[in-house]
Amino acid sequence: MPAMAASSPVRETRIGVCNLCEAICGLALTVERASDGSERVTEVRGHDADPLSRGHVCPKAFALADVLEDPDRLRHPVRRVPGPDGDRWERLGWDEALDLVARGLADAVNRHGRDALALYLGNPNVHSLGAMTHGTALAGSFRTRNKFSATSVDQLPQQLVARLLYGHQLLLPVPDLDRTDLFVVVGANPMASNGSLMTAPDFPGRLRDLQSRGGRMVVLDPRRTETARRADEHHFVRPGTDAYLLLAMLHVVLDEGLATPPPWVDGVTEVADAVAEFTPALAAERTGVDAEVVVRLARELATTPRAVLYGRMGVSTQEFGTVCAWAVQTLNLLTGHVDVPGGALVTSPAVDVVGRGIVGRGHHGLWHSRVRGLPEFSGELPVAALAEEIRTPGDGQVRALLTVAGNPVSSTPDGAGLAAVLPDLDFMASVDLYVNETTRHADVILPTTTALERDHYDLVFHALAVRNTARFTPAVLRPGPEARHDWQVFAALHDRVQRLLDDPRPRRRRWATSARLRLSPTRLLAVLLATGRRTTLRRLRRTPGGVDLGPLAPSFPGGLQTRDHRVDLAQPLVLDELARLRTASGPRTTRDELLLIGRRHQRDNNSWLHNTPRLTRGRPRHHLLAHPEDLAARGIADGTQVRVTSRVGSVVVEVAATEDVMPGVVSLPHGYGHAAQGAGLTHATTLPGVSVNDLTDPELLDVSGNAALNGVPVRISPA
Repeated sequence: MPAMAASSPVRETRIGVCNLCEAICGLALTVERASDGSERVTEVRGHDADPLSRGHVCPKAFALADVLEDPDRLRHPVRRVPGPDGDRWERLGWDEALDLVARGLADAVNRHGRDALALYLGNPNVHSLGAMTHGTALAGSFRTRNKFSATSVDQLPQQLVARLLYGHQLLLPVPDLDRTDLFVVVGANPMASNGSLMTAPDFPGRLRDLQSRGGRMVVLDPRRTETARRADEHHFVRPGTDAYLLLAMLHVVLDEGLATPPPWVDGVTEVADAVAEFTPALAAERTGVDAEVVVRLARELATTPRAVLYGRMGVSTQEFGTVCAWAVQTLNLLTGHVDVPGGALVTSPAVDVVGRGIVGRGHHGLWHSRVRGLPEFSGELPVAALAEEIRTPGDGQVRALLTVAGNPVSSTPDGAGLAAVLPDLDFMASVDLYVNETTRHADVILPTTTALERDHYDLVFHALAVRNTARFTPAVLRPGPEARHDWQVFAALHDRVQRLLDDPRPRRRRWATSARLRLSPTRLLAVLLATGRRTTLRRLRRTPGGVDLGPLAPSFPGGLQTRDHRVDLAQPLVLDELARLRTASGPRTTRDELLLIGRRHQRDNNSWLHNTPRLTRGRPRHHLLAHPEDLAARGIADGTQVRVTSRVGSVVVEVAATEDVMPGVVSLPHGYGHAAQGAGLTHATTLPGVSVNDLTDPELLDVSGNAALNGVPVRISPA
């Protein structure tokens, strides 16, 4: 008899979401099901019916399927087994792995006190529904003061200023990008990020719309970024001096009588006195931006009816990041561009994480780190203090560490210094998909499902979006039988650790947390949506592309979270920083030093995805960028190897001459080089490059505790 032909695979389209960055783009995925029931994603497209992303997709979305099938991804728990020829990883069952982790964490607390345990939460946690509903509860169940996260190498100044001015750390007005006519961008690159603290998928399309209606975009940045190349106007700014520029613009607005603040804003007179000395001439001297440009931009911002100022990573990650964040908000407030269409407005999400207190208001300085006395913010210490808290003996020394979806060795200051002390820990565990620079030091790694295998709703990024929308996306693929969702891992760890801890708190409190953690994130979301009364989970299931809840709308002063529903600009913490800034001379460098800044690319995702061939092909992106004049002055040829040295470290990397950076500035990308550092990857495409955070300095901090990753003094020389 003739052999029977194999049945053809069945293909269907399923709606998903890319949760790798803040743009949260909707996806249409082609799923192919084989005759044995196995499924795989064969095509990724933008979902045209998505009311927020409108069919846009960037290259990172295609990597979602790559992560699912990545041979380097962990699919079961592993234990590190040291040996004479190096470490090897031994497969564990889930019960054994969870018990090992629980014993290791509880033992450190029981023997040395609650602060002997440290936690680090990486950026992907805020992109996971389960991490937001269950991971935060697990972290809260540990009463240690040694909690750290990616916040203090990113947006901490913005959250602190939002707490000071508006009463809540996440009450952040976002640019009304779809209706503004003047978009002034300082230290941000939304062409690469699609927005940050501004969920703006399809930024290129939104920029085209802005310019087609006669609007303009002005960019101020020490590098001619992808965004600056599309701008109507770009000006170089010396790294670390943005505060002088922004304060000079405030000076012009107030000195020329251009201020039109809302009636619910106080402290204008105090601000006028505080910025009187920050003149355009001083700004020109410190920043390199002509005084005439500073004056003109201030006037245009004040007199354009629909205008907004936006500052992001470049202004956050510097010594005066809090001053910069405050100045951005204050300029928008004093020019009458907050809470008005075309300016900066607060999103009205279906799940109001601010108004309902799902995320706390935040607090600053309730306690300080043991070694250096750095202030906490919202229960977290600056991650720049983590290594010293492990290294320094004494009461409260960190003896155990749990990292969740994070790689601080690659992404925090002096990563090499942190890597050097991790082996000194009594115990370390990680919840992560990969063995990387950080997790390779762990005793046990607990992997979870990938983004395509779990339900998703963005609790935070819907609350920072340029349009009010809501979208729930069920899991696109079923996870394997051994896989565990992150929320399941968190719930199981909580129960096991609590049984082992010598905890004097009432058992009923711990039992209440355990009971809540047994509910799935999707069930908790259904309750939040139902009580929010803007939409329901049932409606979102019927509309997987998401529902449109309309454009941003005014909500102040009623929506303010301050006690008197007013904004006080004259914040003592900021005014003290202005006094310190008056006596500063800008970033301190010697004659032969340059200022190092980071950079990001659209095809990267912080410290991971660098072993994905789809995203790493094409032109190399790891080079140190330097101005031709700076290379010529040091006798360095374009394309050669150079040694880059800072106070804390030294790396060797190829240099690329370009006039896209201003003289006196060099740039390295963030998070590169993990395969080259022996992270334990077995099948990875080796990506050349080094980590910029082997050079960044944990002693360079903003008053908030945020790391000053930009404006780091370095020397370069032929390797």
